[in-house]
Formats: sequence, structure tokens, C-alpha cells
Amino acid sequence: MYTIKEAAEIMNLPASTIRYYDKQGLLPFVGRSDSGYRTFSETDIGMLRMIECLKSTGMPIKEIRQFCLWVQQGDSSLQQRCDMFRERRKAVQEQMEQLKKTAEIIEYKCWYYETALAAGTEAVHRREPEEG
Repeated sequence: MYTIKEAAEIMNLPASTIRYYDKQGLLPFVGRSDSGYRTFSETDIGMLRMIECLKSTGMPIKEIRQFCLWVQQGDSSLQQRCDMFRERRKAVQEQMEQLKKTAEIIEYKCWYYETALAAGTEAVHRREPEEG
């Protein structure tokens, strides 16, 4: 079992973030010691990793809370969890496509400015009028 400080170190998160998740109902599975301190098992750490993963996809806390409730329901919620991950997969794929387009623009701008710097002017990118 881990303390909140140890869990925070493992997750590379501030303990305050884990406390926030708990207050938002994302950690209903976390136990308490006799003195009332949160205790984290390996399974709990795995769930924290999943929460962080879902959060990184842009999933709202409300939907992450629903996922946590489904996990607690066990097999009866398998379909809902599968559907949710299919939706997340689609959202992440769309984000990746958008990021790819953004990366292409940034790559072009790097080339543009590096070429202009090498030439000493942006005029290098202006088309010369065609003769004749």
C-alpha cells in the first residue's frame, strides 16, 4: 500500500491533484488507513494512470467519473466502457490528424524563416515576375 505522497511520486503528480480527483468522485475505490489517511494499492495506481490517460484525451471530469462508476459495477458495464473507449479512440485520432496538420504548418514556417535568415531577407520567398 502507498500513501498519497508515494502515489503522487509514482504518478509524477502533485498530491493536491490526487486529492482533487478524490473530491470529484474519481477515486471511490481508494481505501483509508485507521487514522483516516488515503491508501493506494497497485490497482489504485493503475486506475490513477487510467484517469490521467483519459484526462489527456480531453475527456471531462464528469465523464471520467462515469467511467470510474462503471468500473465499480464490474461486468455489467463492459459494453458502456467499450463504447466509451471507442469514442475516445475516435476523438484521439481526430486530435492526431489536427496535430499533424498543425505540425505541417509549423514545419513550413521553420523552413520559411530558416531560408529567409540564410538569405538575409524574406524577399527570397516572393516570386519574381516572369519575363516576356
